[in-house]
This record gives sequence, C-alpha cells and structure tokens, in this order.
Amino acid sequence: MSREEYIKSEIDKALQFWLGWTLFSAALFFFVIAILDYIATPENFTDFLKYRSLGAFICILLSVLNRKKINRQYQLWLLYIALFASGGVIEYMILNFGAHSSTYYAGFFLVALYSIGFVPLDLKHSLSFSLLALLIYAVPILIFDKSLNLRFFSMPFFFLVSTFSSLIIWRYLSQQRLISEIGLQYDLEQQKKQLESYSLQLQDMVEERTKKLHESEQWHRSLFENATDGIIVLDKNSIIVNANDKACEMHGFTRESLIGAHIKLLVGDSDKDTITRKTRRILDGESLVFEAKNNKKDGTSIYVEISSKAITIGNEVFIQSFYRDITEKKKFQEHVLQSQKMESIGVLAGGIAHDFNNILTAILGHTDLIRRFAVLNEKATRSLNVIEDASRRAGRMISKLLGFARKSKYERTPINLNDVVYETIKLLEQVFKKSIDLSVELDNRLPLIQGDVNQMEQVIMNFLVNARDAMPNGGRIVIKTQARTVVKGMPDVPPYVPPGEYVQISVSDTGTGIPEDIKNKIFEPFFTTKEQGKGTGLGLSMVYGAINDHQGFLSVESTLGVGSVFTVFLPAAAPATVSGTKEAISPGSGKQTLLIVDDEQDILDIMRDSLENQGYKVFASSDSTVAIDIYRRIFNDVALVITDIVMPGIDGRELIRQIKVINPDVKVLAISGYTKYVGEKEDIKDIDGFLQKPFESYYLLSVVKRILEAKTKKFIPV
Repeated sequence: MSREEYIKSEIDKALQFWLGWTLFSAALFFFVIAILDYIATPENFTDFLKYRSLGAFICILLSVLNRKKINRQYQLWLLYIALFASGGVIEYMILNFGAHSSTYYAGFFLVALYSIGFVPLDLKHSLSFSLLALLIYAVPILIFDKSLNLRFFSMPFFFLVSTFSSLIIWRYLSQQRLISEIGLQYDLEQQKKQLESYSLQLQDMVEERTKKLHESEQWHRSLFENATDGIIVLDKNSIIVNANDKACEMHGFTRESLIGAHIKLLVGDSDKDTITRKTRRILDGESLVFEAKNNKKDGTSIYVEISSKAITIGNEVFIQSFYRDITEKKKFQEHVLQSQKMESIGVLAGGIAHDFNNILTAILGHTDLIRRFAVLNEKATRSLNVIEDASRRAGRMISKLLGFARKSKYERTPINLNDVVYETIKLLEQVFKKSIDLSVELDNRLPLIQGDVNQMEQVIMNFLVNARDAMPNGGRIVIKTQARTVVKGMPDVPPYVPPGEYVQISVSDTGTGIPEDIKNKIFEPFFTTKEQGKGTGLGLSMVYGAINDHQGFLSVESTLGVGSVFTVFLPAAAPATVSGTKEAISPGSGKQTLLIVDDEQDILDIMRDSLENQGYKVFASSDSTVAIDIYRRIFNDVALVITDIVMPGIDGRELIRQIKVINPDVKVLAISGYTKYVGEKEDIKDIDGFLQKPFESYYLLSVVKRILEAKTKKFIPV
C-alpha cells in the first residue's frame, strides 16, 4: 500500500468513527435539551418533544447504518442526511418560537461543532456543509417570517457565519495535521517493518555470508587452479609467490620449482631488461598488456600475452599476471603478414616482368630483323648471338618472376605426387655428393592432387637443392609424403591450414639451419644467402608462388645446427581433364590487311616491320581509341587484328569487345606477357590465338599465317 492510499484509508476510518460518535451525541442532546423547551416554552414542549424524538431516532438509525461499511462517499451521504434531519428539527422549533428573534438558532452552533468540529472533513465538504446549514437556517425565515426584522436577524446570522468560518479554518488545519500525523505514522510503520525486515535479512545475511565465505574461497581457489590462462603472482621484488596449474604446465615447471624463484627464470634473455622496466611501471599503478618470449624448462620458447596489474592484499603490494599462450596465434599472424608481403612483392614482380617482356620482345624482334636482312661479319654475328642468348635467359628469369607473381598460366592435371618425387630425384641423382644420404618415405595410398607437374618438380627440386647446399659436410635428407585429414586444433599442423583432405610432402635435412632473423625473408624474390653469382634468389620465391597458386600451405621449422623441415599441404582433388598438346608452327607471308595495337612503340615498330617485310599491309596504332576509329573506317578490309592485352585507357579486352560489335567475325590475335589473361574459357572465346611475350618475329609470322589460313575458328596458343 502506498503512502497516499494509507492516508486515505486511515482518514476514512476516522470519518466513520467520528461520524458515529457525532450521531450518537446528537441523538442524546436532542433529549437532554428538551428540558430547555419545558423552561422556555412550556406551551410547545409536547409538540417540540415529538420533533426532537424524530430527530433523535434518525440520528440513531444513521449511527447504526454508519457501522455497516467504511466508504467515504457512504459516510458523507449519512452526514448530509443527518444535517437535513437535525437542521430541519431545529428550524421547525425556530419558526414556532420567535422566528428571526428565536434563541433556538443556537442549535446550529451545536450542529457546526459536532459536524465540522469533530468529523474529519476536507475543505471542500466543510464549505459545502456550512453553506447548506446556513441555508437551512436562513431561507425558511426569510420566506415564512412575516415580521422579519433584518437588523435583528443579521446578528445571529453573523454569529453563525463567524462560527462556521472559524470551524472551517480549524477543520482545515486539523485535517492537515491529521494527514501529517497519519503520514508520519505510515512512515514509522514502514520503517518499523523495514527494520524488522533488515533484522531478518541481516540474520540471514550473516548465515549466508558465512556459508558463501567458504564457497567463495573454494570458488576462487577453483578459478585460480582451473583457469585456461596461466596465472602467476609476484611480490614487489619479482619473486613468484603463487602460480596456478596452467602456468606450470605452460612453462613445464612444477609449482614447487616456480614458487620462490625470480620471474627471470621464465623470461628470455632478450626480454630481461624489458621485464624489469615493466615491473616498475606496474608497481607505479599502470595496468599493462604486452607480449613476451618465455623460456620453458626443456629449453624451448613460447610466445605469451601477459596482462599484469598491481593488487593490494593486506598491507602488501603484489603483481598479478595472466599468461596466454599465443605461439600458434603468432605463427598464424606471421603467415598472414608473410602472405600480404609476398602478395605485394608479387604485384611489383609482375609489373617489372611485364615491362621487361616488352623490352625483351623489342630486343629479340630487332635481332631477328638484323639477322634476316643485314649482312654481318663473323664478329657481329657472334655479338648478335650473345644478345639473343642473353635475352632468352632473361626471358626465362621473367617466367620465374611471373610464376612467383601467379600471372602465368599452368597446365593443371591430376597427378600423383609420389611420381613427381621419383622423377625429380632421378634428375638430381648426379648432383648430390656421396656424403649426403637421400631417403624417401612415400605413402602408397596417396590421393591425387590437381596441379602442374613442372611446378611441382620445381618445388621439390628447390627444396632438395637448398637442403644439399645447407649440408656442405654431408648429412641426411628425408622426403616424406602422406595423406592427411586436417581437423581444427591438430598440434602438428599450422593453425592457418583449414580443415580438409590434404596431401602432405615434407623435406627435412640435417644442415646448418636457418637463422631466426632471416627466416621470414627466405621466400622474397632475389633474397639469397649464397655467394654472388651462385644464386638468383628466385628459387624459394617461385616455390611460395607455386604453392599459393595450388591453394596450398607451407610451413618452415628450423633450428640452428640441427636442420630444417619444409612442409607443404596440397588439397587432395578428383582427377581433371588433361589439355591437348601444341601443334607445330611455321612462318608464312601474305597480302592481307592487318591492324596492330600496342602501347609500346618499340614493339609496335618491330611487329609492323616484320609483317610488312612479309608483304602484309599493316595499320599500327599505340592508342586503343585511335585503333577503334581506324577499324571502324576500314573493317571490311582488315583480315586480322593484333592487340596487346595490358594497355592504358582502353585495354585489349575492351578493344576486342568493341571491334567485335563492329564486325563479330573479325579474327583476333592477343599478345601479352601474362598468360593468366587467357586462362579461362571466358578469356579465349573472342580471340583466335595468343602469343606470349617475349617472342621472336618467326613465331609472330607463323601464328598470323595459321590464323589467317584457318577455315574454322580454332584457338592457337603459343
């Protein structure tokens, strides 16, 4: 019950009580004051007694009805009925004994006193009750008194008004005090109940706290001991005062070995000065989260994330640290960073390779023209041969760069990795010293992979050659293959390898190992630890690109003085179709009109010269927009369009699309340093042939001849 509801309820109870007392008193006074009738007006005594008896009876009846229920409106109705009954009796006696000069008006003083004085009415009903009583007194006199003396009548009326007004003020103040007292009583009772409730709660709390204190101790002990993170507590001198089971397990020590030891027992040598500085900062009030490389009891290292904060127990300050093993997370981050770095380098390598291919195409084209149309002496011919040979070697190096950048097209077939291992070992048998023991452990139930044989041979060959070079004094190399079903959380599988079916190949050696500071650089193009002239640094970068191109994953484990293990995970796959073989090509000549487009002016010139020397009529443009305008004017005469793929503005593929709109039957030869642009059916549906840069004039002329002579559409790759 709210405070307002409580106050209303208590006032309603008081209203019933005082109304009952007032009605009973009124009934009693009706008979008692009859004595005055006998003294003042004996002639009216009998008549007045009858009306007094009626008034007393009505008051007694109303008193009985008052006890039936407590309801404010109900009690107010009874009060107003009592007013009409008693007021009517008094007014009758006034009219029959002196009218406006009658002393019986004093009866209304009693009405005012008993009603407004004792009954707890609010201001509104006090006013209405008073007004009604005054009307009952004044109106009949004004109507029925024929000898009315207003000056004399105004005196008793004034006294009545003053009395009622005074009682209304008194009632208002009394009512406010009553409300305040009841409100205070409510507040006291509520406080008493609250105190009783608090007392019971306090008693229950003491019992509950006593129970929970024991449970809390068990909880904290359980949480401390069973936490999935290691927890170590140090004193202000960095001495270990407590450690949970996980911390002990993480570092390989028993609790007895850790407690009492200095924290430097677990910290790597490179971090010891750092941990001292961090300890000072923590004791100064900082909360720190940092990573560190910690030592295990067996001498190995783990990476941990440490969250430390100073805590006060009693009057002593301690350092509480949570240790989380993030060794696998670090490996995953390193893999992601390495992938991003290699992707960036791949973009750079691809761009460089594209530009070099254009340069080499120009060199080879011009050397071919010089050889065919110039008269050279023996010395000039030797120099020309050196230029051609150097250009071709550069072209092979560019192919490796494109392979690393994954911008070359490879022939994917279902292959058995065991067969590739055997073939690669046959190729390298003669280059291994007798002091090197090469052994294989191959899984005969190995599933097939979808891959490029040449790439896989290059991967294994690079692993073997690097292993050989890491063992100048001899050693042992083991090649191992096995089928693996990878599930999440396997301890011997890197965390970045998603679940699935894989073919795993590993190459391990007992060589010098890889220093930690260069482990993350070994797959970068042109990075090599070999002497100048003994390596290009493209071997492992090509390996990385090839494995990524096969949607595979690579991990490296190496320990100085012990050796290295390179492990590759390649997705197992169902057999796929094998592409066809290339046809032989031969140069030719003709009289047709050709349109050639290339943004490299040197390449454009060499192609135009080569084709014009064979009798073709050639239109050439280094701007795709100009080339489209030329074709729109002469498309009926153009037998073949030769276009580069990678060009600024409108590239080759968009150019092909636009000229196909003009003439859907036009024949197109595409050229590019990137074979990836013709790797899918969608790429070759609109072209009749593809020529990869760098190329010589001989190949250009041969492909042009074959395309022009073909009676049906047939894609010609070179």
